[in-house]
Amino acid sequence: MFDNLSEDTNPSLTKFEQMLKTNQVLFFDALEFENIIHHYIDFAQFNLAKKAIKMGMEQHPENVELMLLKSELFLVDGSYNEAENMLNDIERISPEHEEIFLQRANIFSKKKNHPQAIELLKKALNVSEEPTEIWNLLGMEYLFQEDYIKAKKYFHKCVKENTLDYQSLYNLLYCYEQLGENIEAINTLNNLLEINPYSEVAWHQLGKIYIKINKTEEALSAFEFAIISDDCYTIAYIEKGKLLEQMGRINEAIANYKFSLNFNDPNAFVNHRIGLCHLKLGNENLAVRYFEESIKLEPNHEKSWMALIDFLIDSKDYLRAQKYVNKALQANSDNTELWKKSAFIHFQLNFYEETAVGCKTAISLGNHDILNWTLWMDSLMLINDWKKALEIGEEALNYHKKNSSVLYRLAGCKFRLGNKNEALFIFDQIKNKVIIPRNINHLFPELIKV
Repeated sequence: MFDNLSEDTNPSLTKFEQMLKTNQVLFFDALEFENIIHHYIDFAQFNLAKKAIKMGMEQHPENVELMLLKSELFLVDGSYNEAENMLNDIERISPEHEEIFLQRANIFSKKKNHPQAIELLKKALNVSEEPTEIWNLLGMEYLFQEDYIKAKKYFHKCVKENTLDYQSLYNLLYCYEQLGENIEAINTLNNLLEINPYSEVAWHQLGKIYIKINKTEEALSAFEFAIISDDCYTIAYIEKGKLLEQMGRINEAIANYKFSLNFNDPNAFVNHRIGLCHLKLGNENLAVRYFEESIKLEPNHEKSWMALIDFLIDSKDYLRAQKYVNKALQANSDNTELWKKSAFIHFQLNFYEETAVGCKTAISLGNHDILNWTLWMDSLMLINDWKKALEIGEEALNYHKKNSSVLYRLAGCKFRLGNKNEALFIFDQIKNKVIIPRNINHLFPELIKV
């Protein structure tokens, strides 16, 4: 049940395990039970934690710490009433215990009663000798209420108390972002860097904020300092690469992206960025190679599929584009843009039934772009399915009322179905508004003559 290290370093745990195996009942003091239960909770072995609590409560019936652990497990199970009853029992024994307020606050928070949770956390603050955790909890409750000003106050206290409390720092920076307080965020980070000038996290966050306020050179310097602070800090290389890419320094961007790969497993995003850089440099074969590597690492990486397919479409290499779009749809079958591209590619290859499938699927998934409707109609008209094309055109008008491209095709369908007067009436209304598509104008030349 446990790894050897845990058992070797925790004799109480070993003793408890042996007891469970032999069904013996051995005595443990309350502190031993606490340590055993904490271990089980930390490793999410809640059934074993419950066994330990049951036995602990039998041996130490009114031990407050064990009762609090039992209440905590009720909370894990979502048994809020049982937890509250247990807390009431604890309160009779130790009415000012900090953990009572914290657990009750947790109950109210889970019930989304954040004002009541805040009130209880403030009571806990009055009796606590270590307020940092409570400041963090208060900050989170205010975040839930989207009260960023008050949340900011408590996260700032956490960061001031412990400059390495990066989770509180991220929450504080989020508050600044929501409040549009970029200068305050910069000042906070600079204050942190005065205390710890080699904080790679602070330099990285500073760089991101400088980008927001268009201070490009300052952002670049911040990312470089992050790398100086920790030359294995992968995200700094990536952010620096993205910034260099925006600045047009493409070869330097590639170098930073590649350097980031030295410290982590191969990364789909990084390979995608390198591919885009090579496209900008005109290194098309290299670009394709990196896009393919990105897809190999992460088959549902839609941006790499899109970039690769778009490149092949631009190159008019429709057969290869067809191969890749079919593979892309196997991994991303709900992506409407991929279905739209599939329709376009198959249309270029004169595969009109496949074109219709692509358009129909894109539309059924919610993409009502006019090109999906007109391409669907075109594919049906080119296989002489005039009746179905007419139905699709009439449906398209529900989303694109009086659209001249749709109406032109409707007129053509009606003409081919023998409704010449209706066709001419429609065409007469839109003939000065529509550009006649070359790929279908041969289907009803009579309208063109009109």
